[in-house]
Amino acid sequence: MSFSEEQQALTDRLLRLLDSGVSVPTAAASLGIGRGRAYALRRRAGVSGARSAAAIGPERRHAVLVAFEAHGSVRAAARAVGLSHGAARRILVEAGCVPAEPVAAVGRTGKPEARARFLELLEAGHSSAAAAREVGVHPRTARDWRRGVKRSGDTRTYPDGTVVDSRKRTRYLQTMTRQAPADPKCGGRHLTLDQRIDIADGLVNRHSYRRIATTIGRPASTVSREVAAHSVAGLYLPHRAHEQARAARARPKTCKLAVNTELRERVEDGLRQEHSPEQISRRLRLDFPHDESMRVSHETIYQALYFQARGGLKRELVVALRTGRTRRKSQRRADERRPRFVEDMVMISDRPAEVEDRAVPGHWEGDLIMGANNQSAIGTLVERATRYTMLVHLPNGHNAEHVRDQLLATIVTLPQHLRGSLTWDQGCEMAQHHAFTMASDMQVYFCDPASPWQRGTNENTNGLLRQYFPKGSDLSIHGPEDLEHVAQKLNGRPRKTLDWETPAERLRDLLTTT
Repeated sequence: MSFSEEQQALTDRLLRLLDSGVSVPTAAASLGIGRGRAYALRRRAGVSGARSAAAIGPERRHAVLVAFEAHGSVRAAARAVGLSHGAARRILVEAGCVPAEPVAAVGRTGKPEARARFLELLEAGHSSAAAAREVGVHPRTARDWRRGVKRSGDTRTYPDGTVVDSRKRTRYLQTMTRQAPADPKCGGRHLTLDQRIDIADGLVNRHSYRRIATTIGRPASTVSREVAAHSVAGLYLPHRAHEQARAARARPKTCKLAVNTELRERVEDGLRQEHSPEQISRRLRLDFPHDESMRVSHETIYQALYFQARGGLKRELVVALRTGRTRRKSQRRADERRPRFVEDMVMISDRPAEVEDRAVPGHWEGDLIMGANNQSAIGTLVERATRYTMLVHLPNGHNAEHVRDQLLATIVTLPQHLRGSLTWDQGCEMAQHHAFTMASDMQVYFCDPASPWQRGTNENTNGLLRQYFPKGSDLSIHGPEDLEHVAQKLNGRPRKTLDWETPAERLRDLLTTT
């Protein structure tokens, strides 16, 4: 049998099944072909979709009516009898069981006119099932209308606020609390209402402050202060806390000395007696131990004296201050930089000239390369003359004490004549530089602020190391063996600045000649 003859035989069998009232999907499954191919064969045969309904016998028509009476759904009746939805609907329309209009137009998805008609039938004494059949909706939809349930896709919202998602199989209670209006002044440093609600939820579930802080992206101390400041009888109320915080944050505020007459007079009396603002503030605490309104900080007094816009105190009282200044004096010069560490730093300007011209080997540059979120680090040491690289393993973080100890463990592996000096930036990891110098006999020199070019050799080496330790990766996964392997690779590379010799060869020659 040729292909065309086989296709014609298949089409004839399909049409016989359709003439008996079988739906196209059912016929396709019976013949072992796909649904799309069955529809294509029907179209090529010039048969419309109405033929399957027209040729249905009286027995199957009666079966459709019985199934619809039992289930109240056109789809369920069609599925029970094995017909298509369209064929079963046409039978029910001819029998007067459902209206002639399409189901979607009548209100299957909740049209207002269909729902109004349904409620009218209920008031007239019809049952819910009968009223559903009258308007042509599923009994489940009719029950939702009767109970006041709102449906949106697979989600149903009940009058008490309960939300049920049948697809995700979730059930939760929708908040019915009035939301506070958005605060336009609430910036990134202030807690939002959503974050305060997350804090309340965490407290209800007995989460720790640190776990709650991680959830909202804040420090644990922020959560602790928030709960302590806005708890009522041991209960944290997020909406009330948000309103209180907004009210306390309102600016500008009136100076306390401008509105409290008694407090202002006591402060003025103290100034006339040549008491300092701090003495006045502390004395008020002793004189009025139970009166919070008679408290004022010394900074408020200074501002009321020096900034007349703050109001409150007379200008002539400034002369009562010990210094007699009419303006505040800065505590340091504009060009003065506070010391970085407790121990005095030796700056790079004091480094010997032999280090600068790389004439004498044994002078090193160091730094840290940081991992993801600055949680891990690797120390790098580069010898200025030979470009020889050593990597320092930091398994326990990069605090000053750990960096000091690991640097010492690495430096002591070098001969004494290669321990000349170490140049570093002003990172906090070198806070123990004095202890490192005492233990290793290597002077540490510090670069100027924001001057990475003063450690150019080390900066270039760090860039080469990023081939093996990419930015944003976790560096704690690399052990001492991994660091040694990478260092050997780097020291085995020919360098243009070394006339295409390798750092390992230069160091070898240096050790053998010495």
